Amino acid sequence: MQIKKNIFNRNLIIFLFLHTIIWVLVPSISNVNLPLDTIEALAWGSNLDWGYSKHPPISAFVVEFFYRIFGSKDWAYYFLSQIFVVLSFIIIFKFCEDFFKDPIHSLISVLLLEGIFFYNFTTPEFNVNVCQLPFWALSVFYFWKGFKNNNTIDWLLFGVFAGLGILSKYLFIYLLIGIDIFFIYLIINKKFNYKCLISLIPFLIVLLPHIIWLVENNYISIAYAFERTGLSDTKFSNHFVQPFIFLGKQIGILVPFFLMLLFLVSKIKTKLNFKDKKLIFLLAINIAPIVLIFLTSLILGVKIRTMWMTPFYLFWGVLAVYVFKKKIIVKKLKYFIYVFSILFFISPISYYYISVTNNEKKTDYPGKKISEIVQQKWDRNFKNKIEIVAGDEWFAGNLSYHLKSRPIWDNILESENKFLNYINKKSGIVIIAEEEILSKVCSTLFFKVESQGVCMIGIKK
Repeated sequence: MQIKKNIFNRNLIIFLFLHTIIWVLVPSISNVNLPLDTIEALAWGSNLDWGYSKHPPISAFVVEFFYRIFGSKDWAYYFLSQIFVVLSFIIIFKFCEDFFKDPIHSLISVLLLEGIFFYNFTTPEFNVNVCQLPFWALSVFYFWKGFKNNNTIDWLLFGVFAGLGILSKYLFIYLLIGIDIFFIYLIINKKFNYKCLISLIPFLIVLLPHIIWLVENNYISIAYAFERTGLSDTKFSNHFVQPFIFLGKQIGILVPFFLMLLFLVSKIKTKLNFKDKKLIFLLAINIAPIVLIFLTSLILGVKIRTMWMTPFYLFWGVLAVYVFKKKIIVKKLKYFIYVFSILFFISPISYYYISVTNNEKKTDYPGKKISEIVQQKWDRNFKNKIEIVAGDEWFAGNLSYHLKSRPIWDNILESENKFLNYINKKSGIVIIAEEEILSKVCSTLFFKVESQGVCMIGIKK
């Protein structure tokens, strides 16, 4: 049995190694610039805080840590994304040990995830959705360990990772509500253990700095989260149209996943034992969060963006294998591997093709070239270094990422008082924005590059 387990462990390592190499190499070759959300996180990371106008802070902390190691090397941030994805896969594989006796079931539970494009095609863009993945997996893992063993350390770790998950993206709350549903099941069956409540201590400690930041900043990131859903659109039809658009997209996303499953099992029909705690837990963490998202859209009439669902399917492979494990035919495994291999390679090929043939993507923006132009003009005209770049996260964020002094990003244009305060300090400032806006406020060196105007404020030579 140990030999068999080692074989599947080795196969997992090979898969994870190939997955990482492919998804670091392909975008590194095909993309001119880092994706939008990664640049946005780097902009925030240059000016670290306990929250930002759009999101909580963890994604910014992580990319800034990588920047201080690797600098402006694009491949490093593609690698960062794959670390988060691969780490999640490893945690899921480890989690499976409590659910399956045969290690082949654990391996299949991970390989099935290659049928969901959230874990391959979209992963080169490190963002808050990818950032959630290991915390989602770790929260599930340590909650289950806490429930099974009732060790204090497991409950404390569950609280820590649940808190970090919320600090990655607020949507993480749907997983925690799913876990609460499992708690309700335990209470009904009189098997609830109050020791689990100690997880609230590290959870609240982790969240406390961000909560203070939210209060001091008028809950700006929460307001943004509601704005992104289109909650202000009061059309009655949204209560029916939006949830079913959401549902249709989820079905489309899962087609390759179920195709892989079809090549693995003898029959899709199976009997569910609702007295099985493992099954109830898997339903609570997999199905309940998606049902809750659907109900949110139905009740509020809000739009659920496809990419928000990135972490929601992490344990779908485990659920599928657990439900159909008696129907899995070992002889059909080679057909499953064929389908898996096709999906495994067609995804990066598609990514590469789209990247090199479509020239209107954010990843085609000449961020490095523009930064070189800005740096040359600065060096010719000013003797101090660039300390601040201002503008939106995309244009100014690219300058912050590429300029040699790694200036902090700050959107000083959003406030007249802030703008005047910075100018009066005579710091080294570069402002990038629409030419029409800057031409009215910039009295020093001003020029146009690509579609934007650039204003420079510094100590002249």
